[in-house]
Amino acid sequence: MLQKIQKNKNYVKGVFDKVFNKYDLMNDLMSLGAHRYWKKELIHMLNPSKSKKLIDVGCGTGDIPKIYLEMTKSCSEILCVDPNQKMLNLAKKKLSAYKNIKYKLSYAEKLKAPDKSFNYYIISFGLRNTGDINKSISEAYRVLKVGGKFLCLEFSKIENDNLDKFYKFYSKLIPKIGKVVVGEDEPYKYLIKSIDKFVNQEQLKNILIKNQFKNCGYRNLSGGIVSIHYGWKL
Repeated sequence: MLQKIQKNKNYVKGVFDKVFNKYDLMNDLMSLGAHRYWKKELIHMLNPSKSKKLIDVGCGTGDIPKIYLEMTKSCSEILCVDPNQKMLNLAKKKLSAYKNIKYKLSYAEKLKAPDKSFNYYIISFGLRNTGDINKSISEAYRVLKVGGKFLCLEFSKIENDNLDKFYKFYSKLIPKIGKVVVGEDEPYKYLIKSIDKFVNQEQLKNILIKNQFKNCGYRNLSGGIVSIHYGWKL
């Protein structure tokens, strides 16, 4: 089991090593810009207070902290975590104008952070890339303070049949777009496969409950293309 998890980690790291320099551009192309709206809705749902500590796991190039700080005008302390150093370097560059941000190379399944140290935990389009979803959510619970809030933005299962058919058709084009823009199609084949294999909305909600989170639920966006799951540590 541990070998399988490590193999998955190494494979995912290799995927992001290939695409990091065009990551933001491809996000815009693949989602037709919708990922920006989804991330803003994530912060709206967080409804953060000032002077609270946020951990952004799988931070990528730093979109979430940037939106968080722009929307809240907050001086909150933020820890950006990612298992890929190249992605962290891009995040540092994007967020260079902001203070109170720290960066750590780490996996969601084993965070290098003390117990009960954050008010908010966010993971955006990263949970399905972890080697162990249960362990990742258990770690989220561990590092949150009592009263802390968990939020996960992730691809989900589409509700409307016609939209689902269109999405599946469009998904087949994404590796071809990746080949043209990045020079690689394999990372985007992985992306589509990982979305298809990921748990549905109710299953993820139940995993949160299993890991002791309370008042859990989710909100579908764009017809269920993505969903935002939430829960509290009480």
